[in-house]
Amino acid sequence: MLVDFGRDFMDLLLSPASKVLNKWFETDVLKATLATDAVIGSTASVHTPGSGYVLLHHVMGETDGERGIWSYVEGGMGSVSSAIANAARESGAHIVTSAEVSQLMIKDSDTVNGVLLADGTEVLSPIVLSNATPYKTFLELVPNNTLPDDFTRALKYSDYSSATTKINLAVDKLPQFQCCKLNHPDAGPQHVGTIHIGSESMEEIDLACQDAVNGVPSRRPVIEMTIPSVLDKTISPPGKHVINLFVQYTPYKPSDGSWGDSAYRESFAQKCFSLIEEYAPGFSSSIIGYDMLTPPDLEREIGLTGGNIFHGAMGLDSLFLMRPVKGWSSYRTPLQGLYLCGSGTHPGGGVMGAPGRNAAHVVLQDVEKP
Repeated sequence: MLVDFGRDFMDLLLSPASKVLNKWFETDVLKATLATDAVIGSTASVHTPGSGYVLLHHVMGETDGERGIWSYVEGGMGSVSSAIANAARESGAHIVTSAEVSQLMIKDSDTVNGVLLADGTEVLSPIVLSNATPYKTFLELVPNNTLPDDFTRALKYSDYSSATTKINLAVDKLPQFQCCKLNHPDAGPQHVGTIHIGSESMEEIDLACQDAVNGVPSRRPVIEMTIPSVLDKTISPPGKHVINLFVQYTPYKPSDGSWGDSAYRESFAQKCFSLIEEYAPGFSSSIIGYDMLTPPDLEREIGLTGGNIFHGAMGLDSLFLMRPVKGWSSYRTPLQGLYLCGSGTHPGGGVMGAPGRNAAHVVLQDVEKP
């Protein structure tokens, strides 16, 4: 039985998501709905080898003991950070925000002894944990000629590509989906979960991906819509709603324009809204305002190298013992006292806290060594 499990796992790990889904399901719409979890945050297609594992990665978690489900966080995602911060403070931690780190401080060429802030303040510590991307940590914050050449080279040529754009909207009414044959201002079950727009087959997802491969944003984007304000009344005023759109595929550097061009940005946003309009007539007229974060925006505003939401691709060459790079999957780094604790380490991205928890245990092991 163990041998059979190993074979099944290897098949899932190496297979494209399309193979996995074709094996288990018949209906194109259902397969396409599930397939988006295999390509989310990446430039991969549903036919890319290894995308089957990424599909598993997105359904292996749990909420309150229920496996495979996703949940909203009351108050928005910032509440997760606040909860972690409050727990840390209760345990004696002192937290400083709005304190940009400009450089890691190194002594004796191989040991971290603190961080230098952008305002010139030195914060001394024999242990530093970095939740920044591996690229930012080692190639932007560590002084030049400090790290081994092979380590630096591996990081430099890791895959940080992204084709993900996030659009956050404020609307004055809920979308009315034609398929529900309803026109009622109140929320229904059709508004509660993840709503998939523009991907009714895996081939449509692949076509959207090929557009990005050719350097242009998808002509028919793959959109995942959520409306958290349906369940969380704390994030919007009465009668209004917040809608989040997770959009694929948008190249970091489009060949037909620039994300720095406001007209180009607006054109793509309107393309997304028009696609939603096909399923929910009147959607565009309900928009009060919106904010769009393209891959360069995600890199500039949040520090995500390449705009990659997982701190690096989740490809076959960047998983398990290969994450972030071969030989350095233990959360330790070539610099004594410096540890990685973010999504660029095993097991990768997602709101699960596993990289941080694992890194903390490694630090404790090292501190407790005689």
